Amino acid sequence: MKAKLGMSPIAWWNDDLAELSDDVSLEECLRQSRSAGFTGMEKGRRFPEDPKEMLPILKAADVTLCGGWFSGTLTHEDLSKNKDRIAPMIELFKAVNAPCIVYGEVGLSIQGDKSKPLAKKAVLDDSEMKAYAKRMTQFGEWCAEQGMPLSYHHHMGAVVQFEHELDSFMNNSGEGIPLLLDAGHLAFAKGDVLRAIDKHHKRINHVHTKDVRDSVLSFLDWNKHSFLDAVEMGAFTVPGDGSLDFGHIVNKFAGHGYEGWFVVEAEQDPKKNPPLKMAQVGHKELMRVMTAAGYTVETQGFPNGI
Repeated sequence: MKAKLGMSPIAWWNDDLAELSDDVSLEECLRQSRSAGFTGMEKGRRFPEDPKEMLPILKAADVTLCGGWFSGTLTHEDLSKNKDRIAPMIELFKAVNAPCIVYGEVGLSIQGDKSKPLAKKAVLDDSEMKAYAKRMTQFGEWCAEQGMPLSYHHHMGAVVQFEHELDSFMNNSGEGIPLLLDAGHLAFAKGDVLRAIDKHHKRINHVHTKDVRDSVLSFLDWNKHSFLDAVEMGAFTVPGDGSLDFGHIVNKFAGHGYEGWFVVEAEQDPKKNPPLKMAQVGHKELMRVMTAAGYTVETQGFPNGI
């Protein structure tokens, strides 16, 4: 089985918490992650929007674009508005040969609002979830028809956060909207990561290997602390530095034949947790558990032929 290892630039620049950002260039971010062994990087705010500008930067760093976040609003806005906003991103991602666009639902979400405690997140009832899942399926099918698949990101603070919400979303949506499984977000939401992989492995097309610190999660007061409070307190980290057993998690993916990207995405304070050091820790741990699980990790960065 083959797999690829990527990172998210959120370890260097946090889009929601500017104070948790290193003052480093895109080129330095790519250099550090590549030196740690990663061959891919998801898109961040310092990436150019023109493929003619992005491709030379990626090629010089020997890195491929392995995904990137789209802020979707299908909980309350129609398909046409979301299609209009994502269309340029689809063309960009096609031009640089990215595997997928990560769909994150920000409609009704409290993930970026420090004034809203975790317990105040929006909840969809059964009929609302069914209608939302149907719209998401239609949107995912349309994006795939344009040449770029989506990967749906369940997320703390969003309408699909808890394991039962993920199950409901998956049961009411179709194959047209694949799933991004994020171990850290599901563990934060007190879900069973291994069980979720068993249930939904056929639709998983992208993986985020975010780890958590149980010491921080156990301290959180969901009636007081926001999602961003939790980030600032150090709830997330990289594999090998947290509380999750990625040996079991990766073995579970291997058992279901998953091949594709495993992306380290761990937002935390770069001054307390230097991104290069964290990249090295995360890569070492993932290589250890992936080799044991029978994966061959690809070492080529920038793809040939583009």
